[in-house]
Amino acid sequence: MAGAFLPLVNREHKVSITQQIFLGMRTAILSGTLEKGSRLSSWQDLSVQLGVSRGTVKRAYDLLKDHGFIVTKGRGGTWVAMALPVGPVETPPQVHAPRGLFYDFEEGPQYFQLGVPAQDQFPSKAWHGAWRRAIATEGARPQIYPDPRGLLSLRREVAGYLATARGYSCHPSQVFITSGFAGALGIVLGAMGFRGNRAFVEDPGFPRTRHALQQAGVETIAAPVDREGVRLPIGEEGARLAVITPGQQAPLGMSLSATRRAEILHWASEADAWIIEDDYAGELQLSGRALPALAADDRFGRVFHIGSFSKTLNPGLRLGFLVVPLALADMFGAFVGHLAPAGSVVAQQAVQNFMSGGHFYRHLRRMKALYARRKALLVENLCREIHPGVRCEYEGALSVRLFFPKSADDVAIAAEAQRAGLGVLPLSPWYQSHGPGKGLLLGIANVRDRTVRGKCETLSQVISSHPYA
Repeated sequence: MAGAFLPLVNREHKVSITQQIFLGMRTAILSGTLEKGSRLSSWQDLSVQLGVSRGTVKRAYDLLKDHGFIVTKGRGGTWVAMALPVGPVETPPQVHAPRGLFYDFEEGPQYFQLGVPAQDQFPSKAWHGAWRRAIATEGARPQIYPDPRGLLSLRREVAGYLATARGYSCHPSQVFITSGFAGALGIVLGAMGFRGNRAFVEDPGFPRTRHALQQAGVETIAAPVDREGVRLPIGEEGARLAVITPGQQAPLGMSLSATRRAEILHWASEADAWIIEDDYAGELQLSGRALPALAADDRFGRVFHIGSFSKTLNPGLRLGFLVVPLALADMFGAFVGHLAPAGSVVAQQAVQNFMSGGHFYRHLRRMKALYARRKALLVENLCREIHPGVRCEYEGALSVRLFFPKSADDVAIAAEAQRAGLGVLPLSPWYQSHGPGKGLLLGIANVRDRTVRGKCETLSQVISSHPYA
C-alpha cells in the first residue's frame, strides 16, 4: 500500500494547498514513487496526516480523478490508475549504490560473490520456526524499551558459543548486540574516542574497514601480511589501534601464527594500545578445528572481539556482536544506551531461538563440509579453464584467489565479469601500499555442480580478452 506517501504542504506558498497536494501526488505517480495499481490513503485519513481540512484533500483527489491519475472503488478504496494519461513524464534522479559496492541491493547474490552464505542449503524449516516463536514472544512482551545492549538471552547464547567454538570465555555483560561488523566498529571508535589517532590495518585488508576508519578521523598505517599473517610495523610512532583478522586473514586466508599473536598482544600492553579483532569467518575454517579467538589469549584486557551472523545466517539480519574487556563493560553500556542501542528485538529473539535449539551449531558443521566440497569443485574447474598465466591460490578462507601479472587491470577485468553476472572482486583495492597485487577474489559459498564449469568458462573468456593474458 502506498498510503504512507505524504505530499509536501507549505501554508505560506502562494499556490493553494489543494493544488500543492494535486501537483505533489501527480509528480509521485508519474515518477513511479506511487506505483500503478497501488492503494492510496483515503482522503479522510490523508487530511488528518497533513493537518488540513477534509474538503481540501477531497478537492485534490477529485482533480487527480478528473485527470485520470486515480480511480475510486467506493468502499474498495482509492487506487493509482493502471493506465496513466499520456504526457511528459518526470524522470526521477538516478540513484547509484555507494562506491565500492558492485551489486544491486534489490537482486540476489551473483555467482562467486563473497560474504554471503549458501542459499540452497539453509535450514529454512528450523529458521522459520525460530521466527514464529519470536513473533509470539514479542506479542506477550511488556511494551517497554528493551535493553540497549541486546537481549540478555541472546548475549548469553553468544557467550556460550564463543566459549565452545572460539575458545573465548567471557561474561554476558561484556557482550553487546550490534548492527553487524560495521555497527560494532562504529561503537568501538566512538566509545574509545579514537578520532585523531593512528591505526594499523592489514595490507592487503578489507577496503571498507580502512575507509570506515578514515571517515571516522583515524589515520591508517599499512601493516604488511605474509605467510604468518599480519606483521605490525611497531616502530611507527603514535599508533593506538590495530584492526586485524587473525582467524582467517581477509583476503589471503592464513591464520595468525602463535608468534605473531604474542607479539601483537605484547605491543598492545606495552604501548597502551588496543586491538579490534574482526573474527572474519573465524568459525568457518574448512580444515581442522578453528583456532581460538585472539581475545582468548588476551591477559591484558586490550582486545575488542567482533563477530557477525552475516556469513553464517543472513547478511540481511544486520546482526553482529561485540565483546569488550570486562573493565570497559559499564562505559560501553552507557555509550550504546545513548547512541547505538541494539536493533530489532524480534530478530534477536529469532537468532536466540535458533541457537538455543542447537540449530546454529549443526548448521555450522554442515556448512564447513559443504564449503570444503564446493571449494574443491571450483578449484578443479578453474585449473581446467583458466589461462595458464594466472596463478590460483585456495588455502584458507571462504574464497579462491586468482593472481595476475602486475600489468593486468584487475579492476577492469572484475567490472567486465560483473556485467556477465559473476560477482568477483578485484584484489588491488584491498592494498593500501603502492604496487598492489593484481587478481580476483571468488567466493565459494554458492558454487553449484551443474553450473560451475560454465561459469568458469565465462570467467576465463573475460580474463583472456584482456591484453596481458
